[in-house]
Amino acid sequence: MPRYVALLRGVSPMNAKMPQLKAAFEAAGFTGVQTVLSSGNVVFDARKARDATLERKCEQAMEAALGTSFMTIVRSAEHLQAMLQADPFARFRLAAGEKRVVSFLKHPKPAALALPIEFQGARILAMEGGEVFAAYLPQENNPAFMKLIEKTFDKAVTTRTWDTVRKCAAA
Repeated sequence: MPRYVALLRGVSPMNAKMPQLKAAFEAAGFTGVQTVLSSGNVVFDARKARDATLERKCEQAMEAALGTSFMTIVRSAEHLQAMLQADPFARFRLAAGEKRVVSFLKHPKPAALALPIEFQGARILAMEGGEVFAAYLPQENNPAFMKLIEKTFDKAVTTRTWDTVRKCAAA
């Protein structure tokens, strides 16, 4: 059975408990369910299905079990592993300390963007299918990176660090 990763937007330990999320996914019939970190990453096994079908099932499961739902973007673990192996960041020069992040799009846009796009030290470097690869130097009290992502792609997106993607793909 294929392994999938549900990437939930807006989850934190303050608004969702990981054991409850795990139970919600198990109640929906998913197997091998585990959460990764405490930021809305749920890994599970399911019969092969379209990402959009699994996204709806995950959102309905959370609504039924928790009384609330978080926007969900699903990718197969196999897809994430291939993305990690291809390493789209390798062709760019990144400054020391620059964070590598992947934004997952709920509704991918055509790749007609003139890249890179920069805003206050945050850079969108590449876009491949439903993933956007960006980098930024963390600055205290400066949400420039998320402003750039949301201005360019709206809010139907969720973002993970490259390290978090690696952990999710391996879970």
